[in-house]
Amino acid sequence: MYSAEPLPHFVDEYLGFLHEIHPTSATFDGVHPHDDLLEDLSRPTLDARVRDLGAFGRRLAAIDPSSGADRVEHSIVEADIKARLFELEHLRPWDYSPQYYAELLSTSLASQVLFPYAPVADRARRILSKLRQAPRLLLSARDNVKDPHGLFVKVGLETLRGAVRFIEDDLPRALAALDDMHLLADLADASTAAGEALGGYIDDLEREVGPRARGSFRLGRERFEQKLRLEEGIGLGAEALLRIATRELEATQEAFREEAGRLDGGDPTAAWRKLKAEHPAPGELVTVAEGQVRELLEFVQRQGLVSVPEGEHLVVAPTPRFYRWTFASMWTPGPFETRPMRAYYYLTDVEPAWTAERKEEHLRDFSYGALWAISMHETYPGHFLHYQHLRRLTSKPRKSILFASAAFVEGWAHYCEQMIVEAGFRRRDPSVRLGQLAEALIRLCRFVVGIRLHADDLSVEQGMRIFRDQAFLEEPAARREAERGAFDPGYVVYSAGKLMLLKLREDCRARLGTKFSLRAFHDGLLGGGHMAFPFHRRMLLGDDDRGPVLE
Repeated sequence: MYSAEPLPHFVDEYLGFLHEIHPTSATFDGVHPHDDLLEDLSRPTLDARVRDLGAFGRRLAAIDPSSGADRVEHSIVEADIKARLFELEHLRPWDYSPQYYAELLSTSLASQVLFPYAPVADRARRILSKLRQAPRLLLSARDNVKDPHGLFVKVGLETLRGAVRFIEDDLPRALAALDDMHLLADLADASTAAGEALGGYIDDLEREVGPRARGSFRLGRERFEQKLRLEEGIGLGAEALLRIATRELEATQEAFREEAGRLDGGDPTAAWRKLKAEHPAPGELVTVAEGQVRELLEFVQRQGLVSVPEGEHLVVAPTPRFYRWTFASMWTPGPFETRPMRAYYYLTDVEPAWTAERKEEHLRDFSYGALWAISMHETYPGHFLHYQHLRRLTSKPRKSILFASAAFVEGWAHYCEQMIVEAGFRRRDPSVRLGQLAEALIRLCRFVVGIRLHADDLSVEQGMRIFRDQAFLEEPAARREAERGAFDPGYVVYSAGKLMLLKLREDCRARLGTKFSLRAFHDGLLGGGHMAFPFHRRMLLGDDDRGPVLE
């Protein structure tokens, strides 16, 4: 028996619920009624969310998806509820990851300083409220995190110390234009209290939790497979996924060696090392990237690869002082913002005080070949162009970041690195093709290592060797990649998403034959917003599509 509740009414209420319990995500969605709140991660609240989501699931099940409602949107929301319940009941990252709390606090504060959607004094008051709630958030961390893996303690400590520096050093810089002395005094007091709470938790991790840490980082095969099934619609098991990842890694290595052979006699490591030595000079990173973005945009428009909407503004800029722990990042205003605001492509250049050796080490990761791939991924035709299309959608489930499929978001940007090179971009510049292949190798090693870390018995040390030997990374970078796989199993989705997109493209080409248009295909994809690939397949191939998303 179906209810009379309209699906749009349900979606509005459900999204409002999500914005209320995830206020940081609401801010990044461009929805601001909850900007003064931090997430509540106390156990009673988390238990209540299970009950609330169950109630929403029952209400949705009573809505007829075929009686004039959008069946795809009904399915998107249904999948979201199931995935959130699985996270609450089985994954529970707040029970084993100190980093979860530190990153949440830093990101929540950063959300109030990156975009001027309100006057600086209004945003400073919201920051003040968040700082006053920081001790409560860290009390939840103490209560919840009991037996983490030692690596989670290590990464958590690094992130917590970064949060302290953010509050003590970066927030004052970000609020330098504020001239309300009373508000500044309140902010100073709240920053001190938040810093003390962070310091206390750091001490607790170092003295109490860390020495006793015996937990496992592995999700286990069943939970790993279920996570991918519920969040991304990937129904294949770990063994089948590993076969695909290994196949693609071997094929990409062969392409890398072939490309390297044109430069350095077939030695891929030597060829890539030689190209990494060719990079912008200190202080020129932003200028070089600005030229890259212009050239990429012109090529995308000239070749007609995908529609480029007008009216959104992109600024290439040095990473702000309060966010310089990142390497490169794309920050876009929320898709629901009511007025246009600038988006920022941030790049972290060297510090003048660094030694010459440290400057060179930093800039080697910004070699021209690597920087082209980064700019493709972050701007055109990657994340920024996706955002431009996203702003124009009317469907809330397809638009909100709270319904976003990581495999689609990152898969699109990673696919764009290959797609634009295939279209002939800088065909005579071998560094562009080699840079694209080098990025693909890293992502494919993530695919292999992520599966084997969480569904098999691979160690982090063994994972490091895979990145070092198979993706030609130097050992420190290889170790960072392997360690990330332990606490971020979702990093397998970059390559998985790209492969799902390539499969969908070929399925659409086979269905349409001579009527297939690459531009129309890309526009159709981006018109689907943030949807997971099974829903894109239904939109582009028909509601009766039952084909595998990956094979």
